[in-house]
Amino acid sequence: MPLALYALTAGAFGIGVTEFVIMGLLLDVSADLGVSISAAGLLISGYALGVVIGAPLLGALTGRLAKKTLLLALMVVFTIGNLACALAPDYWTLMAARVLTAFAHASFFGVGSVVATSLVAPNGKASAIALMFTGLTVANILGVPFGTWLGQAYGWRSTFLAVTLVGVVAFAVIALLVPRDDPSADDEGESSEGALAVLGRRPVLLGLLTTVLSWVGVFAAFTYLAPILTRISGFSEAAVSPILLVFGG
Repeated sequence: MPLALYALTAGAFGIGVTEFVIMGLLLDVSADLGVSISAAGLLISGYALGVVIGAPLLGALTGRLAKKTLLLALMVVFTIGNLACALAPDYWTLMAARVLTAFAHASFFGVGSVVATSLVAPNGKASAIALMFTGLTVANILGVPFGTWLGQAYGWRSTFLAVTLVGVVAFAVIALLVPRDDPSADDEGESSEGALAVLGRRPVLLGLLTTVLSWVGVFAAFTYLAPILTRISGFSEAAVSPILLVFGG
């Protein structure tokens, strides 16, 4: 597989960690910012809202941009967003930073999948996409438990600083390894107006709604896993990270 695919995998890993790691740090965020656990949980809802809004919107508005340029721009947004999370002085600043970061998530996987398939022969496209999404899998299995442990040991802000560093590394390897593309050579591209019009079609809306409801079901419980484990099931905070490791596996 081309090395450029591993650059995309690095970006997917960082995005996966920043999306899910907050779930293991709700108690820490709640205590530090002086908000309730339910309010801290809304930081996950805010991120999800950013993805839901950003995915179709950015996909429609950036379809004519060179894909490498777009990937680099998304990693800049991702890195700045996570740095803002780490430095957030209050709850609402953290919420805004989470939503901003989610916009990078919204388009990265779609654009990254297209780039991944362009790097290999036709019979290797499925494997290329699978390799990129391995970053998301590893984020769930290892990144989130490690990020939870790091946040509990050194403060939740340290986790977001670490993810910021991942963003810097991902930007660098994408810049170095992913080849430039010519957007004018893409005969299959369509105008922003045409892409936005697609969003009004019933099958598309039903598909989006199905996706939203499916993930709502998953995260309704998973969001509050840390407080459930510590305050109801009687586990210590130190046990949350290993349990997340089991869940990710």
